[in-house]
Amino acid sequence: MPYINVRGVEHYYQWIKKPSGYLVKPVMVFMHGWAGSARYWQNTADALSEQFDCLLYDLRGFGRSRGKPTIAQASEAVAESQSPQEELEAIKELTYELEEYADDLAALLDGLHIHRVYIHAHSMGASVATLFFNRYPQRVERGILTCSGIFEYDEKSFSAFHKFGGYVVKFRPKWLSKIPFVDRMFMARFLYSSIPHSERQAFLQDFLEADYDAALGTIFTSVSKAQAELMPLEFAKLTVPTLLVAGEYDKIIPAEMGRQAAALSDKVEFVMIPNTAHFPMLEDAPTYLRGVQEFLRVSIIEPQES
Repeated sequence: MPYINVRGVEHYYQWIKKPSGYLVKPVMVFMHGWAGSARYWQNTADALSEQFDCLLYDLRGFGRSRGKPTIAQASEAVAESQSPQEELEAIKELTYELEEYADDLAALLDGLHIHRVYIHAHSMGASVATLFFNRYPQRVERGILTCSGIFEYDEKSFSAFHKFGGYVVKFRPKWLSKIPFVDRMFMARFLYSSIPHSERQAFLQDFLEADYDAALGTIFTSVSKAQAELMPLEFAKLTVPTLLVAGEYDKIIPAEMGRQAAALSDKVEFVMIPNTAHFPMLEDAPTYLRGVQEFLRVSIIEPQES
């Protein structure tokens, strides 16, 4: 499996490409949501690979990517520093702020010598992508944010969410995946229309294997008073042409939150996909891909029904 060192942490990545002769295709980067991995983007990337070289990666602490830098990696980074400033940067502990994840992406692209990309992001990954659009607008051609939006701060609700989230992250025995139908129960809140058993099982496995610090840390940083205040400002100042896709019955990030976010900028187009929830790209792939195709103005070969 291919890995690349990004700011002292080993990150998993993969390419999904199709031969194009002498044609140089643009790169589309896929970003997953909380406690997930790039695995659930593979079918979408396959469908887009006629038009794009698709780069999928697992965010720091999730999927097949590592969490914090190891002592050996940190020591090596310090040893290779060329100045006191570089040394300070090398030993600086990475946090789980979403802005740090945006900087991770910039470093990943630098490491792969990629300058300008399309970005296709979901849920927490879409929040990171929004921050990336504004921090590095010169590096983004167009963006697609799936299941993203803005929310109002409510101290009581947020405290309850953080407490419950802490329990969920702490209680993740590996044997859980062996219980019959547990994948169906685990995914029930995220779906309106069914997805294959293999997809549900992969989600469960990613959740069980997520780094503890990363899973817990991003619960607090992605659902917080600071984030509730920041994201409306970030959407309002977008300069990157963006498509925001919502699932009609999404309970995690309701479609109305996406509609409100899109209304803040004339750079954002809003599309809601009927009869889907938090994973519209899997629940209704043909409709999802048609919306993406219209936004990107490209032809897409839709996946065949199995």
